[in-house]
Amino acid sequence: MNKTILLERLQKERDQFELLLNRVGFARRLTLRGVSGALTVKDLLAEILAHEQFIADRMSEIAHGEKYSPAASFTLFENFQREYGYPDFESPLFEKDKVHPLILDTYKNIDLDEIVSEELAVYANILELIEHLTFHQFLDHDLSHRVAEHTYRSYRRAASLIRRWLKEFTSESK
Repeated sequence: MNKTILLERLQKERDQFELLLNRVGFARRLTLRGVSGALTVKDLLAEILAHEQFIADRMSEIAHGEKYSPAASFTLFENFQREYGYPDFESPLFEKDKVHPLILDTYKNIDLDEIVSEELAVYANILELIEHLTFHQFLDHDLSHRVAEHTYRSYRRAASLIRRWLKEFTSESK
């Protein structure tokens, strides 16, 4: 997938996700538990932010000629988490399909507005990096796949949970 198609798809998926968040509405509903287990929409936004920060940092490293290697040992995995403040999402040691406790702990006392503001800034950084990186850098680092995984596929995963929760939430309030 070339950069133009990636940018179009990313923006389309982003628009759909933002429309869904607008449907959720008020800030108090964004912090209600039960979206998925004890998770809130705020928790899912924090996870999206962590994924986006992860890929933005990797893309920045690529732009500066630095090399990233997924953590292959628990020690390296823990060191990565301490250094960056989020898990190594591409490590074979990372457990997919659930929100990592580090993310929940990091963002539990941060206001929703601050998470949204930070996420918007990271998203803008990703768009800028996509424009900046060359075709060959994209190819050499499989960035079309990796950017998709840490942006719009994260939106899709969160959106499916939110839609199901909204359906249950609205049927309970009738």
